[in-house]
Parts: sequence; structure tokens; C-alpha cells
Amino acid sequence: MNRIHLIAVFSENKPGQIARLTKVLVDEGANIRWLTFATSEQFGVIKLLVDKTDAAFRALQRQGWTVSLVDVLAVEVPDQPGALHAVAECLTRNEINIENSSGFVAHNRAVLLIEVNDFVAARRVLAAEKLHLLSQEELLTL
Repeated sequence: MNRIHLIAVFSENKPGQIARLTKVLVDEGANIRWLTFATSEQFGVIKLLVDKTDAAFRALQRQGWTVSLVDVLAVEVPDQPGALHAVAECLTRNEINIENSSGFVAHNRAVLLIEVNDFVAARRVLAAEKLHLLSQEELLTL
């Protein structure tokens, strides 16, 4: 299905919050494979890709964190200038908005993680462009 599940954690922006959050994951035996966080003065959102999504999600909930699952697409692109542009153009032509994105290169494979306003349509148009959409299992083994 090519649906990647990230854990999104809403948190106060204060010293020790990341340590508290990662302690829950350590205790659960969940390995962080990717993360990002964005903060304002008082609050932030931490997004994580972990190897034990369901267990980590439940453990964070039990510890009182405000969490949700976010569906994203992991698009493998050429590791060269213009790769993000090509994906953005493809989605724009189909009136699909990129709501959030990040990317990384691992083992000579460039990957974009994208949140979109229409997941099903985005998956369809990207597949039609012959772009490889990674599964959660593929992404976790990079």
C-alpha cells in the first residue's frame, strides 16, 4: 500500500522534553530511524519514524503524550539536482498540495517523505510517473 506511518508528538518546548520522549522509546525498545521537530516559542511537533510504530505509539500514549499517526509517502528519487522539483511539479499538475516534506540520502538512495492533502491521488500520480514508492519495511531497512 506504500503508506508510511510516522508518529507525531505534540509537546511543550522546554528543556528535557526530548529526553523524556526518547526515554519512553528506549524503554519500549523502539529504534528511531528518522525524526524531525518544529517548534514555536511554547510548543512543537516531533515526528518520528520508528521500527515499532504501534508499540511506540501506545507507550507514548500511556505516558501521557499527545500523539497521532501521520500517513506519508516515501518517494525514492534520483540523488541529483531537480529531484524534489520533479515531484513537486508532478503533484502541482494534479492539484495535490505538499503539506510537509523532508528528505535524506542513505546508501546512495535519495528519499523524500511527503505529507499531502490527498494521499490516494498522490500515490496514484507518483506511481504513474514511474517513481518508486517505498513501503514501511523498505524504508526501515535503509
